[in-house]
Amino acid sequence: MLVHICCSVDSHYFLKKLREKLPNEPLTGFFYNPNIHPYEEYVLRLMDVKRSCEKYNIKLICGKYDVENWLKIVKGLECEKERGKRCEVCFEMRLEITAKKAKELGEKSITTTLFMSPKKSFEQLEEVSKKVACGNNLEVLCFDFRKGGGTNEQFKLSREERLYHQNYCGCMYALSDQRTAKNRVVDELINPISKEILQGSILERIELYKNVRLCEKSAKEFKIEKEKFQNYRLLWGLVSEDRGNIHSYFIGKYEFSNKPLEVKISKIKDGFGFAENHILFLSLKRFNEMIHKSYTSVKDLIFNPITLQEHLSIEHELLDYLLVVVLDEIKKTTYKIEAKSTSYQDVREVLAIL
Repeated sequence: MLVHICCSVDSHYFLKKLREKLPNEPLTGFFYNPNIHPYEEYVLRLMDVKRSCEKYNIKLICGKYDVENWLKIVKGLECEKERGKRCEVCFEMRLEITAKKAKELGEKSITTTLFMSPKKSFEQLEEVSKKVACGNNLEVLCFDFRKGGGTNEQFKLSREERLYHQNYCGCMYALSDQRTAKNRVVDELINPISKEILQGSILERIELYKNVRLCEKSAKEFKIEKEKFQNYRLLWGLVSEDRGNIHSYFIGKYEFSNKPLEVKISKIKDGFGFAENHILFLSLKRFNEMIHKSYTSVKDLIFNPITLQEHLSIEHELLDYLLVVVLDEIKKTTYKIEAKSTSYQDVREVLAIL
């Protein structure tokens, strides 16, 4: 049997029950989910799926991350609600590829761990699965392991196994609906081009779960805790002077308005450019000295950024300033800052070593 796998929260319990129900059936997992966005989220879910398959001794095959075709297939259905036509088309695409892979491998039957997801319509999935299986001369097994308290057992097992528990199905359109309903920015789809790891970001969660798995392998005692914090995203920022735009690197949590800031440097001392409104300018040379680096230019810093810990360290050292702007050199002039930012209450997972 070829088992289409969507994520570890659904697959871990589903595979466990499948093993119990069909103890002698050879199982192969197939991770094919071009609907998961962004790519970093896809990587994070795949990390946990690999662990689940290893635990249950199931061979795992990964399909192509064919996001371009997925976007074409759901075009025109972007505004559909979850469990609507977009989900149906998405299921059909993923299960059709699963069926073709099953035939290629000589398998006789298919199923999907999507049947375990409480956010999905079991009836809708069942109908699509039977249609795809029939069209490919395959058997499909539609197990409803949610019944009889299965969903509660699923989440209990997920907590015990310290699985990554995502808070959206994976689809960018469903995610956008969720965030819009909460009047919150879709930060999962925001990543600096430099791949800088931001607080509460998917990249931060990837690092967290890498460390979780390392702790498990080394038999360290630990726990994953949740903490509330005020998150912040600089959506874009630009600094200019008389000659035009200049390379700049922003540090801090300054709340920008729609109006550009005219910031006059009143004094320059030891690489610090002092201004009003709790804004400080920092020369690249002084910045390098503070964090013991050797950046050759601010452009180099932008594309090879400091770590989150170094970022927070500078914020702590320069507590009096809401915004620190790093420039290649500071001049006693007036700089114009144009930027957009947002802040919001958020929750993040942290690893606590016991």
